[in-house]
Amino acid sequence: MNSSPGFTLARKLRDGDTVFGGWCTLPYPMVVELVGQDGFPAVVLDQQHGFWDTASLVAAITAAHHVGTAPIARIPIGDFAMASRVLDFGAAGIIAPMINNAADARALAAAAKFPPIGERSWGPQGALRFSGITEAKNYLRKANDLTMAFAMIETRAALDNLDAILATAGVDGVFVGPSDLSIALADGKTIEPESKEVDAALNKILKAAEAADKWAGVYCHSAKRARTLAKRPMKRS
Repeated sequence: MNSSPGFTLARKLRDGDTVFGGWCTLPYPMVVELVGQDGFPAVVLDQQHGFWDTASLVAAITAAHHVGTAPIARIPIGDFAMASRVLDFGAAGIIAPMINNAADARALAAAAKFPPIGERSWGPQGALRFSGITEAKNYLRKANDLTMAFAMIETRAALDNLDAILATAGVDGVFVGPSDLSIALADGKTIEPESKEVDAALNKILKAAEAADKWAGVYCHSAKRARTLAKRPMKRS
C-alpha cells in the first residue's frame, strides 16, 4: 500500500481505522475540497440522489485527491457501468445502492474488480495518475486491493440475503442505508432511520459482516449518531 499514496481508504480500513466520510450531493469540487480540509478522511460523491454529472465528478475526484481525502462514489441504482467509470476516474471506492441478492452483488463485483475476481474493463486513466503507480502491470496487480466495493443493505430482501451478499468475492463490505431500511421495515408507513427496528437490523448486519471478515458502514444523519455508531467497533482478523 505504501506505493499507492493516493488510495488511502483501503489502507485505513485495513489498519483498523474508523473512517468518517463527508456526504456531498452538490456538484462543486470546491465543496469536496472543503470537506477534505475540514479533516474528513473520505468524501462520498452521491450520484444516486445528488446532482453530479460526469464532468463535475471527474473534477471532484481530482479535488479530493488534491486535498488528501478519499473520494467514494455512490453510483445510481443498477448503474454498474458507472462503477467501472468512476474507478477509472480515480475513485477509491464504490457504494452501490439497492443490492438485494447475490446476483446484484456479483454484478457489482464484476464491474468493480479486474479478473480473475471480476470483469472490470481496462482503462484506468485517472486511477493510474492518482495511485502513484507508473507501471500499468503493477496497477493491474494491486487495483483489486486498492479500491473498495460496498453493497448497500436497505431492504428486507437484502437482509434476507445478507450472508450471500457478504460471501460474494469482490464485495469488500456492506453499507447500510437507514432511511430506506426504515421505510422497508415499516412497510412504507414511516421513515425513522434511528428506530429500534433499524438498530436491531444494524446489529445483525454488523455481526454478519464481522463473521464474513468484511467491512460495514452506515449513513449517519448527525455527528452524534456517527459518534455513537463508531463505538461499535468491529473485530476483524
